[in-house]
Amino acid sequence: MRYGFILPGGNATEQLEQAVLAEEAGWDGVFVWEAAYGVEPWGLLCAIAARTERIRLGTMLTPLPWRRPWKVASQVVTLDQISGGRATIAVGVGAVETDLPNTGEELDLRVRAEQLDEGIDLMRELWSGGLSYQGKHYRYETERDDLMGRPVQERIPIWVVGVWPRPKSMRRVLRCDGILPQYGGPGSPAELSELKQWLAERGAGEHEVIAEGETSPGGEVKEWADAGATWWMETRWEMPHHSPERMQEVRERIAAGPPRGA
Repeated sequence: MRYGFILPGGNATEQLEQAVLAEEAGWDGVFVWEAAYGVEPWGLLCAIAARTERIRLGTMLTPLPWRRPWKVASQVVTLDQISGGRATIAVGVGAVETDLPNTGEELDLRVRAEQLDEGIDLMRELWSGGLSYQGKHYRYETERDDLMGRPVQERIPIWVVGVWPRPKSMRRVLRCDGILPQYGGPGSPAELSELKQWLAERGAGEHEVIAEGETSPGGEVKEWADAGATWWMETRWEMPHHSPERMQEVRERIAAGPPRGA
């Protein structure tokens, strides 16, 4: 299992320093959240890439239907080039029952699901050097093949929200490289184990499977590792995200290192 820390907030400088501390403390990845307005995640991640050497970097997560997929593809490939091949993108349809700003984006779930599928395909096409894409919602055409948009990695990992065990949502997972499981309830290692078995039966046993939650310094998440999780994401979602007290708590938890146990 690998261990990532999702930075809950703070200004760009604070998050940059937290990410540098995370690499020093032995975390395997740092992930930042993406809102309509605030600290721009991809610019922040590129700054982190320039100050680190090892940790994987990505969003948690990008609401792809509310973004231009060719723009997101450009941001991700820029991060991949600067980081030397350490970019990951996590995507979903976008949450509507939150306190995030209402910007008039598409709210119909069926339409957003279609846009998510097309956005994933379009990003893959661009990263592979493709010059055109025709879909129901997106169209991309160019004759230029000199735009320098090729990633360092052979395949940039795309992690996607998967609602377990809904068939349509899980079929989307099979087209990607990892799953952020969404359960009917709080989720359990037993449910994750069932999900992992489902993936293995369909030839996707190498997919990354993410578990998340809060641990104390010195804690462990062995039950999730035993169930088949490949990443543990340490979270701190309670408000406020960037009070001085929260920033100090985040720094202390990062410095204590991943929950590898005794």
